[in-house]
Amino acid sequence: MDSNALTRLLQQKRASDTPILDLTESNPTRAGFEYAREAMLEALADSRSLLYEPNPQGLREAREAVSEYYSGAVSPDQILLTASTSEAYAYLFKLLCDPGAEVLVPRPSYPLFSFLADLESVKTVHYRLEYDHGWFIDLSHLRSRITPRTRAIVVVNPNNPTGSFIKRHELEQLTEICLSHGLPLISDEVFNDYSLRTDAERVSCLAAHASVLTFSLSGLSKVAGLPQMKLGWIAANGPAHAEALQRLELIADTYLSVSAPVQNAAARLLETRKNIQSQISNRTLANFVALSNRALDLEWDHNRPKEP
Repeated sequence: MDSNALTRLLQQKRASDTPILDLTESNPTRAGFEYAREAMLEALADSRSLLYEPNPQGLREAREAVSEYYSGAVSPDQILLTASTSEAYAYLFKLLCDPGAEVLVPRPSYPLFSFLADLESVKTVHYRLEYDHGWFIDLSHLRSRITPRTRAIVVVNPNNPTGSFIKRHELEQLTEICLSHGLPLISDEVFNDYSLRTDAERVSCLAAHASVLTFSLSGLSKVAGLPQMKLGWIAANGPAHAEALQRLELIADTYLSVSAPVQNAAARLLETRKNIQSQISNRTLANFVALSNRALDLEWDHNRPKEP
């Protein structure tokens, strides 16, 4: 695939050692953070990785580590490991949808959903997020988007790119909608550990949500800043979650994509997350403060006509 003009220019600047402040850089391993290198490399050197012991749900020890990450809110038996959150979506679309089925996804949100759905012959239908002194779900619009072909509602908590978390009253109404239409809830929580401020009304995680069939997704890519380790997971809860996991296990058994080294290292890699999370959070907060201060310094002419 040919690169575009911007990519070629960036490559030229890097080749000439020109100092670059790349505001599009989203790869944590290239953002100047200090990782626990020795601990991570030692974890990956586990001799058990020389043995092939396939387990479609994921090695028990790794699932126990994920359960501990959730402080025991879900048991290891409620967790299925995947190679990434993207693969978790693919598994869930296979589980829940026939070709031509629909899933509701928020807008604005991450554009990857449509690509993942297309690969499974599933259609994404957008419901609106609105802004009024804060972002919120337009629940009336969401209800209007449900059809007989709808198979699931996806929430991104916190949302990318808005950074907004679901509020308690929103979850109550989402639960009512799911119950009345027989729909499961898929909660993408990869950025759950990162927030700028506390909020008593916020629902930080849906892993323990048992009122409806709920699938919570996350992984090492964001939790520990390790996208290259390729370990994600699905935490299932609510009615019929055991049957759903059995069927997901059959799908996973077809691929067996999660590598042994990262599963054996999962517990120790998760232990390193607090160090990298604090660095990312401090960087994010500093950027937010700098941008906020810069915005206050700007002179806004409210009487200026808007450009067409």
